[in-house]
Amino acid sequence: QPTVYFTTTNRAQSPPSRHYINSGAPAHRNRLDSTQKHRARLAQRLELVEASAAHRHYPAPRRGEARRTKMESLLAAAAAGVEPFPSVDKCDASGRGSHAVAADLDGTLLRSRSPFPYYALVAFETGGWPRLLLLLLLAPLATLLGIAASEAAAVRVLVFAATAGARVSSIESAAQAVLPRFYAADVHPGAWRVFSACSRRRVVLTSTPRIMAEPFLRECLGADAVAGTELATWRGRATGMVHTRRGVLVGRRKAEALHEIFDEDGDVPDVGLGDRRSDYPFMCQCKEAYIVPSAPVEAVSMDQLRRQVIFHDGRLALRPTPLAALLTVLWCPAGFVLACLRIAAGALLPMPWVYYAFWALGVRVVVKGSPPPRAGSTAGRTGVLFACSHRTLLDPIFLSAALGRPVAAVTYSLSRLSEMLSPIRTVRLSRNRVTDAAMITRLLQEGDLAICPEGTTSREPFLLRFSALFAELTDEVVPVAMESRMGMFHGTTARGWKGMDPFYFFMNPSPVYTVTFLSKLPSELTCSSGGRPSHEVANYIQRLIAATLSYQCTSLTRKDKYRALAGNDGIVDVKPMNKAR
Repeated sequence: QPTVYFTTTNRAQSPPSRHYINSGAPAHRNRLDSTQKHRARLAQRLELVEASAAHRHYPAPRRGEARRTKMESLLAAAAAGVEPFPSVDKCDASGRGSHAVAADLDGTLLRSRSPFPYYALVAFETGGWPRLLLLLLLAPLATLLGIAASEAAAVRVLVFAATAGARVSSIESAAQAVLPRFYAADVHPGAWRVFSACSRRRVVLTSTPRIMAEPFLRECLGADAVAGTELATWRGRATGMVHTRRGVLVGRRKAEALHEIFDEDGDVPDVGLGDRRSDYPFMCQCKEAYIVPSAPVEAVSMDQLRRQVIFHDGRLALRPTPLAALLTVLWCPAGFVLACLRIAAGALLPMPWVYYAFWALGVRVVVKGSPPPRAGSTAGRTGVLFACSHRTLLDPIFLSAALGRPVAAVTYSLSRLSEMLSPIRTVRLSRNRVTDAAMITRLLQEGDLAICPEGTTSREPFLLRFSALFAELTDEVVPVAMESRMGMFHGTTARGWKGMDPFYFFMNPSPVYTVTFLSKLPSELTCSSGGRPSHEVANYIQRLIAATLSYQCTSLTRKDKYRALAGNDGIVDVKPMNKAR
């Protein structure tokens, strides 16, 4: 495209009127086509306004008039195929600690310009696969409206499909516990480099409902203010409409929202970041503005964010793009039948056969290390305590399948349905230290025992703090590193009904469980024989398992997880139900 350069004048000279086109070569005005003429006239108007205001040769225009003139010139340049703003790659992020920044979300702070996956997550968490199917059916309509009508119309369709009739508390819960993990995996490196460098004030403007995006933006990206589309509600439920006063936050509405945020102290953003033409209105209000290109880039590593996502919930393990969401909906009926078949095989077949039955049904069980022999094969030996990392409630079952024999397990907050379906003996913990210690000692006298010292499951490559109680009760401790891989569904939940956990795990087309047996704990590192403190033994086993799995040790507990995801301490009040087999 031709490059246009403008010359400036001082007060004594006439207003600027010379144009140099095509790398500085003079060209007569009548040689310009209509588009170039329009661009030149708009640019000349803008320069006249700025020069007049600067030299006080003419009365300074009002702020709104100058902004409209600038917006007209930007739209004209964009219509001619010329990008009016430089790329974000050309922005120098150094020395911006005292700067304020305003940025869009989809396509700017996030690599993907499509918000569909996040609406799909909310739809599945609030209404299951029927609501996800509704969203899929209306997604083509939203796409057509976005192309033929307006971006706002497309957003209204997505909002209706994902939230109509859903409880506001359910949407808030999904935004707090589910969406941050998927948002954090899609952060744009160029936009994040500039956004994180501006420390004085960070503002995000997005057409996504504010209730969905705000928890992630504030906690993980450090946003100070978030302006988004507001949902209309009635009696604690979303109506599927947007708030009538502001509507969908696109185009000039973003500029109005930015003006309201910064108008309190008369400030303006130093940097504006956007990715599409509808972002130009708010970008014009910034001292500098940069465009985030749509070229494919590698996402920012999650450990570089302001806060790393350790705990997250939700059933979907994959990013629900339109194609992935469609395959998920189509797979659900067949997957549930397959899950029932797999559960029946594990519950009804003898344990030595379960390993082979799982392989035949598409469940891979990988065994590493040397499993210890059955308890009681050596005179005077008590049961072995298997200290396992905790990935799902199925850890003891896959441990038993790897050993070829059933191993009892102690549990907490296990659903009644899961207890009835379990092929091994399960004994509930009471969370009373004295009572639980006596029960574990009795179980070890009867045979081997599996225990998960973390007290709750963790999805990310982190190990929670290990309880030290197990280390005080026996010296026969074998650490076991458990690792699970699920491609479609998560087999754990903190907010939903835990009775569906085994079904969701076995609904995965080809789940994988890796069981790694580590060496038995040396006697000099135990409490009774070695005289080591119980917390030291527990921490040593935690570090040993973490090193085997390339995980990171933390001091976080079950209480921390449930407070972050469910808003409670994770304490359940149930009567003990021990299952003997």
